[in-house]
Amino acid sequence: PPGFTLSTELCRWYYDHDHGFPSSLESEVTAGLAAIESTTGMKFGDPTKPLLVSVRSGARASMPGMMDTVLNLGLNDSTVAGLAKLSGDSRFAFDSYRRFIQMYSNVVLGIASHYFEEILGRHKDALDLVQDTELTADHWQAVIRDYKQEVAHRQNGLPFPDDPKEQLWQAIGAVFKSWMNPRAITYRRLNDIPAEWGTAVTVQAMVFGNMGNDCATGVAFTRNPSTGENDFYGEYLVNAQGEDVVAGIRTPQSLTIASKIANHSTLPSMEESMPQVYGELLALRTVLEKHFRDVQDIEFTVQKGKLYLLQTRNGKRTAQAALRIAVEFVAEGVITQEEALKRIDPRSLEQSLHPRLDPKAARLLLGSGLPASPGAASGKIVFTADEAETLAGRGEDAILVRIETSPEDIHGMHAARGILTTRGGMTSHAAVVARGMGRPCVAGAGSLRVDYSKGILSAVSPETGQTLTVKSGEVITIDGMSGQVFIGTVPTLQPELSSDFATLMGWADRVRKLRVRANAETRLDATTARRFGAEGIGLCRTEHMFFDEGRIVSMREMILADTTDGRRAALAKLLPMQRDDFVALFEVMAGLPVTIRLLDPPLHEFLPHSASEIAEVARASGISEAELRARSNALHESNPMLGHRGCRLGISYPEIYEMQVRAIFEAVISLARSHPNADLVIPEIMIPLVGSKREFEIMRELVDRVAAELTTSSGIVLRYLVGTMIELPRACLEADKIAETAEFFSFGTNDLTQTCYGLSRDDAGSFLGTYVARGILPHDPFVSIDQDGVGALMRLAATGGRRSRPEIKMGICGEHGGDPESIAFCASLGLDYVSCSPYRVPIARLAAAQAALAVGFDERDR
Repeated sequence: PPGFTLSTELCRWYYDHDHGFPSSLESEVTAGLAAIESTTGMKFGDPTKPLLVSVRSGARASMPGMMDTVLNLGLNDSTVAGLAKLSGDSRFAFDSYRRFIQMYSNVVLGIASHYFEEILGRHKDALDLVQDTELTADHWQAVIRDYKQEVAHRQNGLPFPDDPKEQLWQAIGAVFKSWMNPRAITYRRLNDIPAEWGTAVTVQAMVFGNMGNDCATGVAFTRNPSTGENDFYGEYLVNAQGEDVVAGIRTPQSLTIASKIANHSTLPSMEESMPQVYGELLALRTVLEKHFRDVQDIEFTVQKGKLYLLQTRNGKRTAQAALRIAVEFVAEGVITQEEALKRIDPRSLEQSLHPRLDPKAARLLLGSGLPASPGAASGKIVFTADEAETLAGRGEDAILVRIETSPEDIHGMHAARGILTTRGGMTSHAAVVARGMGRPCVAGAGSLRVDYSKGILSAVSPETGQTLTVKSGEVITIDGMSGQVFIGTVPTLQPELSSDFATLMGWADRVRKLRVRANAETRLDATTARRFGAEGIGLCRTEHMFFDEGRIVSMREMILADTTDGRRAALAKLLPMQRDDFVALFEVMAGLPVTIRLLDPPLHEFLPHSASEIAEVARASGISEAELRARSNALHESNPMLGHRGCRLGISYPEIYEMQVRAIFEAVISLARSHPNADLVIPEIMIPLVGSKREFEIMRELVDRVAAELTTSSGIVLRYLVGTMIELPRACLEADKIAETAEFFSFGTNDLTQTCYGLSRDDAGSFLGTYVARGILPHDPFVSIDQDGVGALMRLAATGGRRSRPEIKMGICGEHGGDPESIAFCASLGLDYVSCSPYRVPIARLAAAQAALAVGFDERDR
């Protein structure tokens, strides 16, 4: 349909000028309306040939359901009569009028929709009717009168506006305002969409899918957005309008016969009921995908057998689908490998790694719906978005259960592990948003009944015929691949990576310059990391190895000993355990680098707290409980993260680091003897929390001394590197001096962020959200590197380190190592590698490739 667009620049003007418009805009809008009138032969506000328009949002990035739209604008008591006469259908005209009043009142006047739903419900109850389509023109006129009375009541006597021009200007302003509504702000924050982009507003001639059974409205994707299969995918409704499909108010019908069969539907597909229109839509599918070179999400209307496209945009898709589509587009010659790499959001790859239900596990089926977003999740039932957010804040898993979701639920959908709705289809709000977020979702589970007031989810068991009831707070499991819902927790299996995943990762590996390592301490973590393509271990946190139940007592004995001999006796028990840990890691990594951080946290973290733990340690160490408590109190620190930890422990108690270094080298020697022809790991021993050159030198002397002793006793020449973790501002300032003896730097950006900002990572969460929301910080600095502050220190350290040692190896091992923006920054610093958790290795590999492409990296430069 014809229309015109008010640009995003105007949105910025609107906010910069206190919700005002430039003086030239009125004449431009008038000219735009005149162009639509010329094309359609209708006239805006004319009672005989009324032009009706929709006022739609349209942001630079797709934000489904987050902003507002107004349909059927231009209706009043005069134009509705003209519409009825023109269409020959009074029922259609008054149905459109009541829709407009409700939508305009909600979007523009701020009156909640539930007031109108209650009025409509009372009318249907009085008439003993169930479906909206059963109401006649007279019925709708009665509803409209009550709607108008409700508007006047809610506006302190002000009537519903009947001037079409006033309606238009107020609607334009309302759509611009919706750019800053809470759900849009939340969506932008979750998807890193800048607020300054703004939204456009499109004014478009209305076409009607609710004029009879030769009319319809629908949504289609040019390929399956859940799986990526090259199948036409979508839904439609006969004699419906606008939001009916995505809102889940009525059960939609399939576009194709194949999808109808797959969904076990008895309703006719569009391919069957409207074959000519379906053929036109199928042809346009090819045209649009070829033109935009991407999968398209299409909204369409059929009016009296004529097909209209209302809008098209790049379709949201799951990570699994994105991988398949990108690889197939390359195979089809639509895009290049480099374009395919740029199109995949690295964070979305986590969706491909989601667990699936164990097919052998016992389960109790509660019901089924549509498989709207893949993955499996278990959690406690919550019925509101706020409850989901609260539960997640306590570290508990929640499944958000709704009759249907709305954009206001966005915060709860993000907090929940999964989403279940009893209404809506594969293109409902819940389905689209869940796929974009990577949350498992089952939609349209119509056999389930939700009772919000009682906090109950119930269904007749499809297996036993008995009524099953699950209460708020009880656990269910949803399977977004099958659409099934189960009572209780169902065990899961790790995902199998697809060939598309391997293909894309292969392209990424050929392009990237940054190496990718993993943070790992166990054989399982190391094996997982290698499976995902890690090129070594960038951080082995040795303290994690001491918390095992069989070791913690010996560790506590060591801490509580008040003599060097006492500490050595306890450390002697720990040495073989540490050695075995390193043997396991070195076997898995087989020749790849392994960076081992010596003991870092303050000793208080290992101390007993409960009475039973204190008694156990006292028995093991042969001292009284009173003495133990006294020793524990003596070790207490007011600010332990800035206290006696890291290399400060190694200087105070060198026997601790000596034991760890000995365990590392003995592991290398053990493997050299048992696997004489194998590629041996060259361990990289990392000294934590260094702030001065002399601190590092003392620790380096200890490492070299132990290496020399073991080389002499074993006859095996040990190869190793000794470096430091750069995590203090002073280390960044002294980097050139430290690099004179340090062979590598590994940036510990978690602590560097804490010490740069003077923030506690454990406590700052209570106010960092406010800082981000108010624009004080662009993002949480513990999630993505603060490039202006922390990044400036990193740049200073990198420059200083290279000045003293040009060949120095540098990497990053904090949590930022799996964040795409942080990875791009590391690439700009010329670091050698990033290290992240095993499951984030694929993210880092792709992000590193994108960083290389962003600076025009040429394969020949390798």
